[in-house]
Amino acid sequence: MSEREDRLSELVRAATVHLLAAGGKDTPLWGSGFFVAPGWVLTAAHVLRPHLAAGRDTVFRVRGEGVDAEARLAEWLVTDPRSPKVPLAEDLALVRLTGDPDRHAHECVWLSDRAARHSGALKACGYYPGPPEAVFRMVDAEINGHEGTYGLIIKPDIDFPNGMSGGPLLDPETGAVVGLIKSRRKEKDGGKAVALTALRRFGETYRTVLAAHDRWHGEEPVSESGDNWIDLQGGPPAEHTAAWTPRDRRQALALLAELPQPPDSPTVRVAAMEARSHRKWAGDTPELWSWRDGHGLLYEGTHPLDPLVFLRYLKLVEAHARARGADCTALADWIRRRLRRDPRPHLHALVSGAVLPDELRPPPDDGPERVVISYPGPGEGPVVALLLDPVIGAQPVRFFWQIWYDSGDGLPEIHRTDTSVHGHRPDELVQALRGPLGGLLREEDRKGHPVPLEVALPAEHFDTAVHRWLFDDIARLNDPGHLGARRRVVLRALERRGEPDRLWLDRWHGMSAVTRFQGWRMPPPGAVDAVGYRAAERDRIPVMCRPAGQGVGRVAMQHALKGGHGVALWHLGSHPDRACLPECDTLHARVEKFLETLGSLAELPDRLRRVRQDISEQRGDSAWAEPLALLYDDPRRPLPDEDTDPVDAPL
Repeated sequence: MSEREDRLSELVRAATVHLLAAGGKDTPLWGSGFFVAPGWVLTAAHVLRPHLAAGRDTVFRVRGEGVDAEARLAEWLVTDPRSPKVPLAEDLALVRLTGDPDRHAHECVWLSDRAARHSGALKACGYYPGPPEAVFRMVDAEINGHEGTYGLIIKPDIDFPNGMSGGPLLDPETGAVVGLIKSRRKEKDGGKAVALTALRRFGETYRTVLAAHDRWHGEEPVSESGDNWIDLQGGPPAEHTAAWTPRDRRQALALLAELPQPPDSPTVRVAAMEARSHRKWAGDTPELWSWRDGHGLLYEGTHPLDPLVFLRYLKLVEAHARARGADCTALADWIRRRLRRDPRPHLHALVSGAVLPDELRPPPDDGPERVVISYPGPGEGPVVALLLDPVIGAQPVRFFWQIWYDSGDGLPEIHRTDTSVHGHRPDELVQALRGPLGGLLREEDRKGHPVPLEVALPAEHFDTAVHRWLFDDIARLNDPGHLGARRRVVLRALERRGEPDRLWLDRWHGMSAVTRFQGWRMPPPGAVDAVGYRAAERDRIPVMCRPAGQGVGRVAMQHALKGGHGVALWHLGSHPDRACLPECDTLHARVEKFLETLGSLAELPDRLRRVRQDISEQRGDSAWAEPLALLYDDPRRPLPDEDTDPVDAPL
């Protein structure tokens, strides 16, 4: 090893510990771990699981160089502690030293802000049983493959002794810890590890721990050997003003850790995109819990972008925090000093002139009234689309699904595709979509602005009550829970995917210019073909007091779609095939009154969501609207066209 690697090895050794029962000196070793922040130890969950069966509050010991302290489990990712095997993506646990963490002087590893998984050479560290006491060991290893979202495959021909599980994997090139040892392979050399990007799955706890990590490193701590992690990291030297150096990164992350956390993931993504002049980073967007995570998007591979990109990002974060009353003096002063050191004054306006995009500005203070959120048109905001495609020939009906995401740039990207063989019955869809769709919605929701959901179905399946879907078995007391009460949920016609026709576009543009609307009872009296639908005034929104997927309602909806209508309301409940009931007149009257609240077509989805929320919270006289479904089919943002032939039912 080089002298630099030797010095890095001493630092990682000082931060690595082993875990054991809270007994005497000869208590058997459970496994290894390492400090990631003052008082915080990261280890493998499977190291702790057998010993915490009696209770998660069990006290145990953490022992390493200069550290011998009691600790408890703070949090782990394990979903089923009774299972003898811990899945790779769940095999992380955070341990907290008891008492005041500041009284324990110890080293903490450096964790990268980048979310990319490592490949190539590294150092595997950990403890194994004595005699007489546990012994630290470091071995050369290599990552030569990945598994799932967070798994790292350690190349064969590397032998890990028992006890090293939970120990750190050090990348000697970047000087960062990039993974945690999970296991050896049975009857083989090599093993598996968990990428430290999985730390983001801890959510709020991840925010807390990484902020403490960045503050600690920002104080420029020096080990007993006189070294610190930043000085030993790869990259340009500190005096290189035309590059973003490890010291720049340390100071920037320490200052970001002092600010209020971002309200949601989209805020971080928008700030990073703005800093990058809207040039997308490679690969999928990782989970973004903190301003630190946005800093980690400003790389090309392992190389940081131009310093002005980072300073522009910091300036945007400062503006966001300042606009919400935070004290940003320290960050602003540092940005100013660092910008003066940059040798390109003609480019400094990229930083000094940075202003918040509209979506990052504070919402207007409209008093106690709830703000109506306009539905996004092309380029006006993010939208999630779920396409439900019936399997041809399947009886009863089954659907394959696709999930698309449009970040607001008008270029929707496919997020996940159904990989099942036979598709899903309607009653199976919620369970199948909880992970892929529920996860995407939570990730893209902005505080106070949940991302809208469009569900595309063939018109004969428009009576699928998607606004009643519930992805959380147990919701918070202040959480309406159902999709339609939480976010704008609209239906779209799957048969309209691809380029829109002129009739549909013309009607939509005409309705977009209208500020007052009326209900139009559908089917209109005496209308037996599509003529009445095409001639309807632009301020008329079709309303049906019957289901849209069967009988007269199905025929009327088909005429409306062929007549260019992109907006309609209908009642999902039962209805006689021909004559209306007395309550139908009541429904049409209530809808008419509801439509009078609209100031524009784009207000309709959120106005209906507010009524659904009132129903969910049992507030006001709104129960009449519970069975209402909404078609809101914007031809300016057409559904992605089919690129494959129809799927037949499997034999």
